Amino acid sequence: MIYLMTILVTGGAGFIGSHLAERLLTQGEKIVIIDNFNDFYPPSYKKENISSAIQNSNLTLYEANICDMTACHKIFEKHCIEKVVHLAAYAGVRPSIERPLLYEEVNCKGTLNMLELSRIYKIKQFIFGSSSSVYGNNKKVPFSEDDPVNEPISPYAATKRAGELFCYNYHHLYKLPISCLRFFTVYGPRQRPDLAIRKFTELIDRNQPITMYGDGTTQRDYTFISDIIDGVVSTIDKRFDFEIINLGDSNPIKLTKLIELIERELGKKAQINRLPEQPGDVQQTYADIGKAERILKYQPKVSIEQGIRLFVAWHKERKKDKK
Repeated sequence: MIYLMTILVTGGAGFIGSHLAERLLTQGEKIVIIDNFNDFYPPSYKKENISSAIQNSNLTLYEANICDMTACHKIFEKHCIEKVVHLAAYAGVRPSIERPLLYEEVNCKGTLNMLELSRIYKIKQFIFGSSSSVYGNNKKVPFSEDDPVNEPISPYAATKRAGELFCYNYHHLYKLPISCLRFFTVYGPRQRPDLAIRKFTELIDRNQPITMYGDGTTQRDYTFISDIIDGVVSTIDKRFDFEIINLGDSNPIKLTKLIELIERELGKKAQINRLPEQPGDVQQTYADIGKAERILKYQPKVSIEQGIRLFVAWHKERKKDKK
């Protein structure tokens, strides 16, 4: 059976991917998701993420690995895929230091597989989910797409930069239209359980101690999920030859401030265990979003105060549903 034009979302059952799939479905798009539901965190979380979207007849879900070229070939062969949004990856700085070979295999080989299939099946647009981690400890702020990115300080960051380079290679050799989106510390409902905001919220709510690495002065450009999805959808609606684009909030927040906001929304005080800074952690992230504003009309709308309020409300609702 041949399907109508379809958007493929790899990693579509994950945090960003599931939100993107839902948004695209509301716009009437046909979606194919590839996700392998690995054990990086409980697969039940991902099943929960897409429990609503999977009811939509315009969504087709494949439990498959992007490193399995044969399985992915069959998916591309079956569906008339027009655009690819490649979000599937092993994420996280600290785990990548412990398992660098796994990160290289999935994030590099998996990305190459998607690019090669996009070449073979003449995909009209390829969007790669990159990361602000490629900037390393960039001294110049805010971080601009034109800044040098030759000194990644974790295997995760190195694999994301490698992905960008493979993308440019496929654009240069095969004229594949590609946009690389550098996401800055995305947060919101459904975010991974290993990420600070979710982990801190759950522990503080249970009156359990949280671990703070360093003195709390590290800063992150926390960007709410709906703003990121706005940027991705705007990119899907365009068609660039080759672009690298920052998607962030452009408003860095200190770790101590973040904890204060979570405490305020929960009405509880955090018990903090202080440990030295961890290898691979950057001092700050800070997006220059001028390019996104100019070519995507991107405009983040959710402040960190609003975003934490929305996240904690989701956390409380989810906790209530689990009882």
